[in-house]
Amino acid sequence: MNQVDLEKEKKYNKWIVVLSIVIPLAVAALFGINLRELGFDVEPLTFLPPIYATINGLTAVLLIMAFIAIKKKNIVLHQNLMTTAIWCSVVFLVMYVAYHMTSDSTKFGGEGFIKYVYFFILITHILLSIVIIPFVLITYVRAITNNIERHKKIAKITFPMWLYVAVTGVIVYIMISPYYA
Repeated sequence: MNQVDLEKEKKYNKWIVVLSIVIPLAVAALFGINLRELGFDVEPLTFLPPIYATINGLTAVLLIMAFIAIKKKNIVLHQNLMTTAIWCSVVFLVMYVAYHMTSDSTKFGGEGFIKYVYFFILITHILLSIVIIPFVLITYVRAITNNIERHKKIAKITFPMWLYVAVTGVIVYIMISPYYA
């Protein structure tokens, strides 16, 4: 890796730290704000959950396709699929926040063992969705700065974690969807 690429990676590292802190804090802050309760005349965006759950599913498919592409040494396809997966995650996040800013949260209505399963999946999904942010950003930066060996090392951690977050997002939606108003 040359000095220019090292400098680029250092520059990006500052942004990774900032985004890894700002994104979860912004989501948490915005999650707690309901525009209707603040007096804004907005329609609840109740149509969004199945859309953003589908985007989570699409992200999982893109990640698997990108994994297969890189195993077949199709670097360009891998890059395009990974960039699309990142953009899907951004779109998901915007929709998720928009839904929660305009709609009341839905409570899980299941009882017994299934309730524990749901909360285990939900809690691990939420925690890893925070943890995955710097991993995705670092993995991406190492790729675009041509630090391929280090990219491969962290991608081995990022891929399964991100895939888990994407898949469990769909599972959480499926489990809570019967309880949407």
